Amino acid sequence: MANGLDGAAVAVLVAPEGAEQIELTSPWDAIREAGGQPRLVSTAGGRVQAFNHLDRADTFAVDTTVDQAGAHDFAALLLPGGVANPDHLRTHERAVAFVREFFDTGRPVAAICHAPWVLIEADVVRGRTLTSYPSLRTDLTNAGATWVDEPVVVSTDGPNELVTSRTPKDLPVFNKALVSAFAAKSTP
Repeated sequence: MANGLDGAAVAVLVAPEGAEQIELTSPWDAIREAGGQPRLVSTAGGRVQAFNHLDRADTFAVDTTVDQAGAHDFAALLLPGGVANPDHLRTHERAVAFVREFFDTGRPVAAICHAPWVLIEADVVRGRTLTSYPSLRTDLTNAGATWVDEPVVVSTDGPNELVTSRTPKDLPVFNKALVSAFAAKSTP
């Protein structure tokens, strides 16, 4: 595929509970449609519980854990939002280190909604321009980022491409941007 992911493995990092389902499934489908192989990574094995805002939604099988995988196993990283999902991940030392590895190795990362909380904890937003759910503006600014209110931001002002977006309504442009960024670096 000229603009595809050509079988590249993409890590989709979520907590055991709390990922916003549409922010997990919509990009997952976009990655698959582009020829990529999304892999669900979590802090624990088994199944993860997704949510539709505050209501329980579907569960999804975990492919591997952050203790069993590293950035070298993947071409790119997707961080879905939801409030509880990144709140859990940012308190899990190995999950934060897993995220930082993608920046250290120059692999593209995409984060939507509240997911940039994990990026703040990994100390990878300083000097970068990004967006998020509006309530993270102060957190991101205090961490040294420049926050903008746009549907999607593709930041190349760091060691890797960073695609960020605000909310589920922005998923069509977010998905397009993340597939483009991931396709540019589709060899793990």
